[in-house]
Amino acid sequence: MNKTSELLGTVIVEKEIGGRVLSLATGRIAKLATSCVIATYGESTVMATVVRANPREGIDFFPLTVDYREKMPAAGKFPGGFRKREGAPNEKEVLTMRMIDRPIRPLFPDGFVDEIQIQVWVMSHDNENDTDVLAGTAASAALALSSAPFEGPTATVRVGRVHTDDGPRFVINPTVSQMDFSDLDLVLAGHKDGMNMIEVGAAEISEKDMLGAVDFGYQHIRQILDLIESLVAKAGQPKVIKNPLNLPPDDITSAVKKAMEKEMLAARQIPGKADRQAKVDELRDRLLKEHFAVDNSGTVEKAKASAERQKWAKEAFRLLEKKVTRRLITEKGIRADGRKARQLRPIEGAVGVFARTHGSALFQRGETQSLCSCTLGTAKDEQIIDGLLPEYSKKFTLHYNFPPFCTGEASRISGPGRREIGHGSLAERSLLGILPSPQDFPYTLRVVSDITESNGSSSMASVCGGCLALMDAGVPIKGTCAGISVGRFSNDDESQELFVTDIIGEEDFFGDMDFKVAGTREGITGIQLDLKARGLSLAQIERIFEQAREGRLQIIDIMERIIPAPRADISVHAPRLVTIRIDPEKIGKLIGPGGKMIRGLQEKYGVNIDVEDDGTVTVSSPNGETIAAAQAEIEAMCAEIKVGTIFTGKVVSTKDFGAFIELAPGTDGMCHISELAEGYVKSVSDVVKVGDMIKVKVILVDDQGRIKLSRRQAIAELRAASGEPAPAPAPAPSR
Repeated sequence: MNKTSELLGTVIVEKEIGGRVLSLATGRIAKLATSCVIATYGESTVMATVVRANPREGIDFFPLTVDYREKMPAAGKFPGGFRKREGAPNEKEVLTMRMIDRPIRPLFPDGFVDEIQIQVWVMSHDNENDTDVLAGTAASAALALSSAPFEGPTATVRVGRVHTDDGPRFVINPTVSQMDFSDLDLVLAGHKDGMNMIEVGAAEISEKDMLGAVDFGYQHIRQILDLIESLVAKAGQPKVIKNPLNLPPDDITSAVKKAMEKEMLAARQIPGKADRQAKVDELRDRLLKEHFAVDNSGTVEKAKASAERQKWAKEAFRLLEKKVTRRLITEKGIRADGRKARQLRPIEGAVGVFARTHGSALFQRGETQSLCSCTLGTAKDEQIIDGLLPEYSKKFTLHYNFPPFCTGEASRISGPGRREIGHGSLAERSLLGILPSPQDFPYTLRVVSDITESNGSSSMASVCGGCLALMDAGVPIKGTCAGISVGRFSNDDESQELFVTDIIGEEDFFGDMDFKVAGTREGITGIQLDLKARGLSLAQIERIFEQAREGRLQIIDIMERIIPAPRADISVHAPRLVTIRIDPEKIGKLIGPGGKMIRGLQEKYGVNIDVEDDGTVTVSSPNGETIAAAQAEIEAMCAEIKVGTIFTGKVVSTKDFGAFIELAPGTDGMCHISELAEGYVKSVSDVVKVGDMIKVKVILVDDQGRIKLSRRQAIAELRAASGEPAPAPAPAPSR
């Protein structure tokens, strides 16, 4: 039995998953919370708590709060910064909160508005078993133990794919080390009836292989669900709905339907988002004024009662609009904007829209519009990521901005929220799979997607616009990448369903799902599934993949008419950059005492030089000529001095016995007077003087690193190579 579970739980269940034991414990920690689960996998441990409270007065939505925090002591680390205390959540924590939230939120009854707060803390991290998927399972297990009417449990797993001598194989919950060699990062959540959350970053994996990965992951999800069910059987609380569900009374629902159903059917078929919404708003206002006006002519109680009925009438009207929209699509195949099920919205775009950006693009699909820019930088521009895992740097970042004006609203202007971070992460993962390796293209890349109009699928517009901006910047991507969203609509008893391509905002709002798929002609690079229905089967996912592929290829065709391939060269405004490999033992020589040598090179040539521990040297400058000169000097300075190599060196001093030749900055050799020429040399000054550039051959490097040179042998070797005859030897002087 796991020691942590034994110390922190009175009820413990365990099962081996992927060669490691998953342990769930409860009963000893956080007993004042509604429920608490300690989940351990390997030597990584998370604590998930659930607190259920009565609904706040007047609330009309489900107030589910999910908070995930990585405690730095979990990995034996101090927080950074002056305060040395954990602060606001970082990007990974925010993305994990979203990953926990999305599978569990739809699994509560309609109208349930009790306060549910989930907190997950990382208490131990072994640097191999990451805690994001473990947190999702722990949160679900804690909800399953609680009294809340949670229709789970769910479980969350990660699937990787590593290539072996026997071919590629899937790995469940791969370690951090294994993920370094995986071309797939699939996070999957599901319950006994199917899968309800998918997130993917991949390197152009085919739909068939992706389906196999999903199936592989779901087999292990079933094992974890059995483990959670055994924990619930031992320590679970009865499920109770303590407060009335927040649903409109039947008589109000019937009255709204009778008064507005026919007109709503007509209104929902008006083309154009603004015109359609204006008509729906007009119907709502007329309904409330004519049928559910607040009566202030009588008693206070009568006024309150009429105000309450008006509130329920608003909700009944919203539900009517939802049902009418779904019925039009499932029964008649009529979408809000008049398109057929698989028809894309009109697409247009352009590249090079801004003069001074390194790359820029406009991408418009229907009423969704993205302006994207791409910036090329050097190693100094990499983002340093510090958390529970060892510190690392990112060479590619995509930032997504969603200002209020893009939906025609005037609302609070603030920094990126969870939605912006999540959408940016999806687009970033999707484009990461097509980027060249740092060895082939050592630039640091940043893409910014500014959404300037929005009516659905703005994250997929960011993928398309971001890809165009990368191509405009001259980044040699592996293939054109596009993104598309597929929605699902079903009738009340789910006997009919229809999958629709390229959903708009209303179809996202009223539909069952938003299944985003990004990729190239070769395969999938990114997926994100948001599901409001119970779950999806493998057969449904297979249909969605094929429909998404059809739409994706259409978009790629259009994008390649805008720009068929990456530009042959990067922007004239981008820094020029070269990468040099030197012996790591020569790093000290390149840097020099106190950085004197590297600073001198930077000042001499007007370049920036970055040196990494493995001997990778990156030289950047706006000027290609200065880079070439700096590169030549660095290569000469750090070149390995081998016997037999011929150098062009500078005479830096002369003595009676010979001359000292600078082969490279900081590297001198000595050419004895007897090796200066092919005949007798009376005086060194008869052959060379300080400042001369001469050819010399390395004839010896002794144990102390001293270098002996020969001008005579270099001349002879060069003459032989050119086919010239050797001159007659000069007579030695008589004594």
